[in-house]
Amino acid sequence: MGKEFRLKNKNKTALKFSLAVAILLCIVVFSFFIGRYHIEPSRLVQLLTAAPSNWLASSDASVLYYIRLPRIILAVLVGAALSTAGSLFQGIFRNPLVSPDILGVSAGCCLGAALGIVLSNYISFPYLVQISAFVFGIIAMIMAYGIASISRGEPIVMLILAGVGVGSFANAALSFIKYVADPYEELPAIVFWIMGGFYRGNWGFVVNLLLSVVPCMVLIIFLSWKVNVLSLGDEEASSLGINTRIFRLLLLGLGTFIVASCVSVAGSIGWVGLVIPHAARIITGPDHKYSMPMSMLIGGGFVLLMDNFARSLTAAEIPISILTAAIGTPFFAYLLIKGRGNAWR
Repeated sequence: MGKEFRLKNKNKTALKFSLAVAILLCIVVFSFFIGRYHIEPSRLVQLLTAAPSNWLASSDASVLYYIRLPRIILAVLVGAALSTAGSLFQGIFRNPLVSPDILGVSAGCCLGAALGIVLSNYISFPYLVQISAFVFGIIAMIMAYGIASISRGEPIVMLILAGVGVGSFANAALSFIKYVADPYEELPAIVFWIMGGFYRGNWGFVVNLLLSVVPCMVLIIFLSWKVNVLSLGDEEASSLGINTRIFRLLLLGLGTFIVASCVSVAGSIGWVGLVIPHAARIITGPDHKYSMPMSMLIGGGFVLLMDNFARSLTAAEIPISILTAAIGTPFFAYLLIKGRGNAWR
């Protein structure tokens, strides 16, 4: 009886993942046809099977390989990465309301990246923006975690309040940088970058994320069983031989690096790290062995779908953060009304 039950659950899980993969592939295929330059389905098949030497042979080939394909891959990678980071943060702190946005990490990354944009005019370094975003994201995380650790009260509540405070401070510093930035070059770059989008997507950004973010995501999936242990509480995790303080800081560093890498490439895309992991847990349950991969699939498809809407709803491209916030804000209100943030489910 027990074997039949486990086999039935495995079949259901496999069906859910198969459906998620199928939906993601459908969104990817649909995305190839979104844009002002129309490509026929038969022509798309020819272009996708063509040799790289023919990528510049025609205008539609150039549009596909140098505009749409890297943008599609970038959107999927960023969506999957932000969802993974959000699921990781929520698992570490045992609360579905915790995300990189709530903890102030995203605001810290925005501040660091804006500073990197300003300094890039004086310092020639190819990864200055990404490194600056990563460092300031780490600082924001450490500040929020440190303030919550020494504060009296419910740890999760204190952590969220500390994150809000750190995020507000980072936003104030960001406003100052925007105030003193060059209004003709630096300020527009900062503003458009903060609003988020994949209009700058190219193969360089894709390779950057493949080399920096994907290994972190694989490592997090490999350590997902330890995240499950942390979700039980520090006492239970310590009894199983896990150094909770060091391991939590390691995971926070990985999550912060993922967020920083995505922010430096695509700008600030809010609410993905909150909405998608919670939706994945509703589908697969609280086990991070399944919820994290599901978050990757749903997050990649969600961000790509939002990007399709962003560049097709109006003549001018809408910043993707507007659309993700339009979905995330009511979902956040739903969690508060239902009381889902009181404890880890």
